[in-house]
Amino acid sequence: QVQLVESGGGLVQDGGSLALSCAASGSITRSYTMAWFRQAPGKEREFVAATFRSYGRTYYADSVKGRFTISRDNAKNTLSLQMNSLKPEDTAVYYCAADSSLILSSLYQGNQYDYWGQGTQVTVSS
Repeated sequence: QVQLVESGGGLVQDGGSLALSCAASGSITRSYTMAWFRQAPGKEREFVAATFRSYGRTYYADSVKGRFTISRDNAKNTLSLQMNSLKPEDTAVYYCAADSSLILSSLYQGNQYDYWGQGTQVTVSS
């Protein structure tokens, strides 16, 4: 079993920055794929960013590319998301997710991830 706990959400003005963190515990290893998803009110959950297994490659949704940076510290079992130039449309609950056997073609599909955190609210005011 893997436990994921997000932190770092909050309220920020348009153009501001926030850093999210996800602390992982349990049987997680560096071979797990880890990702961030988000869900805005009345909308479906969507992919934000991911690090695929232990290869070190990162992937981003087009809507956040160039503004968000995902990083991973395997020694501390933490996943981070640095969010810059935030926009009101980034307002959502942000979730950390992990999976041990994900294939690359499923990276963007939330229903393929086995483990989820409880989420942290990010609100960007205009």
